Amino acid sequence: MTTSGTTLKRIQREISDLKKEDLGDISVGPVNDNPFLWRARIPGPQGSVYEGGVFEVEIALGHDYPFSAPKVLFQTRIYHMNISDKGNVCIDILKNNWSPALSIFKVVLSLSSLLTDPNPSDPLVPSIATEFLRKRATHDLIARQWTELYAKPPPPLPPRPSPSTTPLNLPSSSINNSSTSTSVNRTSVKGKGRANAPATDADRIPEVQAIGIDIDSTIEGVEVTSYSTRGPKRRKDVYSTEDVIDLSEEVESSSTRSGKRRRVENPGDVIVIED
Repeated sequence: MTTSGTTLKRIQREISDLKKEDLGDISVGPVNDNPFLWRARIPGPQGSVYEGGVFEVEIALGHDYPFSAPKVLFQTRIYHMNISDKGNVCIDILKNNWSPALSIFKVVLSLSSLLTDPNPSDPLVPSIATEFLRKRATHDLIARQWTELYAKPPPPLPPRPSPSTTPLNLPSSSINNSSTSTSVNRTSVKGKGRANAPATDADRIPEVQAIGIDIDSTIEGVEVTSYSTRGPKRRKDVYSTEDVIDLSEEVESSSTRSGKRRRVENPGDVIVIED
C-alpha cells in the first residue's frame, strides 16, 4: 500500500506537537527516523503495583494512519489482565473507539492510565482478572514481583572521577621520605652556599701531601730514596769512603789508552779514574 501525503503530514505534525507537550517521565518518538515505527518508555505510576518499573512499548503506524488505529505491543513483560504474555494490549481506543482525532500521545497516556486502573470487565487474560477480583493481595504481590524481575531498570553507573582530582595512592612512608629529603636539601644549600651537585672524579681523589727529602743531608753510608712532587727519582747508592780504592797509579797507563772505566772483578769495589 502506498503512503499518501496526508499520512506523512499528519505524522510530522504529531512529532512537532510532542515537543510542546509535557510528557513528564514518559518518552516517545520515532525509531531511527522511521515515521511508521515508534517506541515509548512508560514508567510505572506511583502508588500502583508497577511503581519502580519502566515498560517499553512499540507502536506501529499503518500507511493509512490516522484512519486506522496503531498497533501497540509491550516489549517488557508485565503481569496485567489487559496485556497478554506476548505484549498485545486490549484497550477500547485501539479497537472500536478509535478516531482519527486521537493521536499517538493520547494512546500513550491511555496505556499509562491502564497500569493504574485495569479493566476487569474486558480482560485479555481472564485468570488474572479473576485473581484481581477474588485474591487482590495475591494479584498485587505477583504484579510487584514481575515488575522487580522484568521492568526494574539497572542502577546507573557511578560517575568516573576526573583525572585532575584523582589522588595518588602513595604510601605515607614515601611522602614522609620525600618531604624529609626536600628539607635536607634546602638546609644543605643554605648552610654551604652551594647546590647539591653530584660528586665528580676530582672530588673522590684524596689529597696527597708531597714529601721531599734532601739527599745531600743524608747520613753517609745509608741508602736513601728521594721523593718530590714531580715523582720518585732514581735510587742512588752511597758508600763509605773506606770502600773506595784509589788505583789511579796502577791503571794510569790503561786509562790513557781506552779513556773508559775499567771493570773490576769484585763487583763491590769501585775504581775511580782520574783524567
